[in-house]
Amino acid sequence: MRSDISRELTRRELLTAGLAAAGALALHTQVKAAPSAAEGPYGPFKMGLQSYSLRGYMANGKPDVEKALAITKDLGLHHWEAYPAHFPIVASADEIAGYKKKSAAHGVSVIGYGVIPFTKDHEANRKFFEYAKAMDFGYLSADPALDSFDSLDKLVEEYGVGVGIHNHGPGHHYALIDTIAATIKNHHPKIGCCIDTGHFLRSNEDPVRAAEVFGKRIYGVHLKDVKENKAAKDVTERMKFTVLGHGDLRTAELLKVLAGLDYQYCLALEYEENVLNPVADLRACLAAVREAVSTLKKS
Repeated sequence: MRSDISRELTRRELLTAGLAAAGALALHTQVKAAPSAAEGPYGPFKMGLQSYSLRGYMANGKPDVEKALAITKDLGLHHWEAYPAHFPIVASADEIAGYKKKSAAHGVSVIGYGVIPFTKDHEANRKFFEYAKAMDFGYLSADPALDSFDSLDKLVEEYGVGVGIHNHGPGHHYALIDTIAATIKNHHPKIGCCIDTGHFLRSNEDPVRAAEVFGKRIYGVHLKDVKENKAAKDVTERMKFTVLGHGDLRTAELLKVLAGLDYQYCLALEYEENVLNPVADLRACLAAVREAVSTLKKS
């Protein structure tokens, strides 16, 4: 998802910005050699969508969840990290059952949810975890305030639901790998990173390194691509979202690391462009994922 905050970060800045934090973090679960991909076009991954990709389909002034689910089914996908506007948080057991029935009717399992703005308000945070548990979400992608972590430590332990800090791109507090690593270092292992590959690229960070650093503490992946135009003078024009495989993401290398980690959460394609009619572009992105997955079978 987009952040409206933007500033230019140079490679030199990043190389000098707190690399020791990642070294001290001890998140580096030993990455195994990538196993051969399982049968199926997406190998060992729970390939799905961050449903924000389909936010442009509207009904009665609201995001059309039925249309979004139908498109997901037509794309041959069975998993969502749900954008909250598609499944707004509710407490009623009947409403939750209705949400589950609606997604199941389209063969879609909603296994993640976000991005959630956690605060120090423990009871407000608890409501998200109660909802997550009732909906069977494995994780919540989040933009937590710095004073929210005492609360989150208790809640991830109590509910067994992971929290992945979502990096929102240049200028955001969680733009850099080492910042996130330092933030979570002394907190519960169920608090980690939701890797947004596009926003890391926009911040001149390497998503493959992010996967290596966070290891078993990866809770969600937003798979998107960005192409750098070094000739652009305006920083907002220098890094542009694009169809997966047309940008700078080393998709096959990322998937190899994730496979070696036995990553079990949603591998969520998130496409930010062409809001009103993204389906053809989503198909092209998924073709790039299948091509990258095919390389696992050769390794």
